[in-house]
Order: sequence, then C-alpha cells, then structure tokens
Amino acid sequence: MDKSLMVFILIGGLFFYFVMDLVKDTNAADGYATTTVEENPYAKYQTEDSIGEKILDVSLADPVTQLKAWQASDIRKEFLDLFPDFDTMHGFVKNRVRGEPLVQKLNKTIKEVEDKFYSGTLTAEEAKRVLANLK
Repeated sequence: MDKSLMVFILIGGLFFYFVMDLVKDTNAADGYATTTVEENPYAKYQTEDSIGEKILDVSLADPVTQLKAWQASDIRKEFLDLFPDFDTMHGFVKNRVRGEPLVQKLNKTIKEVEDKFYSGTLTAEEAKRVLANLK
C-alpha cells in the first residue's frame, strides 16, 4: 500500500477516536451517559405461546420463585385489568400461566376474592389489592 494512504487512515482513526471520546465526555457531563439496564431476573420465565400471547412458564421453578416471577411478570397487569370478570380471570390463568403451585394459588385466590366481593365483604379496591398482592 502507499504510505500516504496508511498515514491518511491513521489520521482518520485518531480523529474518530478523539471525536468519540469528546462525545462520550459531553454526554456524561450532561447526564445522558448510557447506564446499564438492570435486567429482570425472572424474564427467562416469560415466553410466547403458538399464537403470540405472552405466557408465564414457571413449571420447573420452586413455589417461591414462581410467586416472585408472577409478581415481576408483564402479564400480571393484564390479569388485573380483567377484574371483576372472574370467569375470564380463571381462563387467563388456565391458558397463560404454567406451573401447578402458582396456578392453584391464583385460582384459590380468585375464588376467595370472588366470594368475598359478591358477598360485600370486599370493595372493588380491596379485591384488586388482594389479587395484586398475591402471597
């Protein structure tokens, strides 16, 4: 290769390095520096089924991990938005949650909340709070 081409590439590389370093320092000073995003440790349990709906598959996890994965899952909000349609909530759990201990706990809680809600023991806000704070 020609020496002038090599010098041109070297000067271009150094210029690029200094420009990128300047941009990084400027962004850091302005508060726009990239930060590492903390990944949800339970994201591995969230998958999609054959029709593209998100499901929570915790069938291989222990019951404590299943509960924590449920609390951190994206489908939990969809579940809570179904209130007060308890039949649809049961169907949602049947179709979109995998893991027997968690499914049993969700179905039991739905049934208890349904009974208390229709008997007047729980208000709508209290019922949603019980469903949201599954223990």
